[in-house]
Amino acid sequence: MLIINGPGGETVYAQQFEEWTGQLRSALTEKFGFDGKNFKLLSEKGNPRATADEVKKTFAELKSQLDANNVLFVFLIGHGSFDGKEAKFNLVGPDLSASEYNALLSSLPTRRVVVFNMASASGEFIKSLAAKGRIVITATRNGQETNATRFAGFFISALNATDADTDQDGHISILEAFVYANRLTEDFYKRAGRLATEHALLDDNGDGVGHDKLEAGEGLLARATYLDSLSVDEAAATAATGRLMKERTRLEGEIEQLIARKANMQEAEYEATLERLFIELAKVNRSIKQAGT
Repeated sequence: MLIINGPGGETVYAQQFEEWTGQLRSALTEKFGFDGKNFKLLSEKGNPRATADEVKKTFAELKSQLDANNVLFVFLIGHGSFDGKEAKFNLVGPDLSASEYNALLSSLPTRRVVVFNMASASGEFIKSLAAKGRIVITATRNGQETNATRFAGFFISALNATDADTDQDGHISILEAFVYANRLTEDFYKRAGRLATEHALLDDNGDGVGHDKLEAGEGLLARATYLDSLSVDEAAATAATGRLMKERTRLEGEIEQLIARKANMQEAEYEATLERLFIELAKVNRSIKQAGT
């Protein structure tokens, strides 16, 4: 788990970013059971600071700590920029571009990476970060949406909302959290009578094209990826729960492999197999929830 809290520039934004970072960390540790020891946090005034060198150093550490079976979650909270050619996430000192983050992510051994870029102008990151096994969520749909975003706050609300679990399987998937946060963001601008200056997108099929809902093959991997996926071993307090968690990991892997084979399958066969796997996954999730109560 990596959270990069970039500089706010103005006091009001710096305070907001710090507040969101604290709320995010609390939700992930208290509700989703992440071990605080597995958190890596870079911030404007913290230690380590959110500098390009520290980001590179952190990814070097992750490279030695992760293996192919891990899931890495990366959260970018702050401001971003786009000069018409390259998108960047603001850091203390020189910034890193989307292509540089892609190189850092590509160096890792883990097969599944989920990146949440909550910054302004973040939509351009989708094109650079898109890859097999990656889920990329951005607060904006392009590099021209440069106003400070509110998506991060609404995403945190999604993590804490019981009704975000729309299929009632006891776990919030990446897709469920995204859809919920997107709806809250849209509602905010409508209630305020303001023109929306941010439109969140998701890409999880590696084509570099983001969508705001489940369509065109998007959202299937995000639907099968959960915010507690990283804590499979830690969450297995009993032998029964351990078996269930391993079964969930197996099903997640089968869904990922099926999505990758879609082009070589008959549409009817693909849809039927996908539906069967999601039904099995929902049953396993309910069993995990019951085992934990």
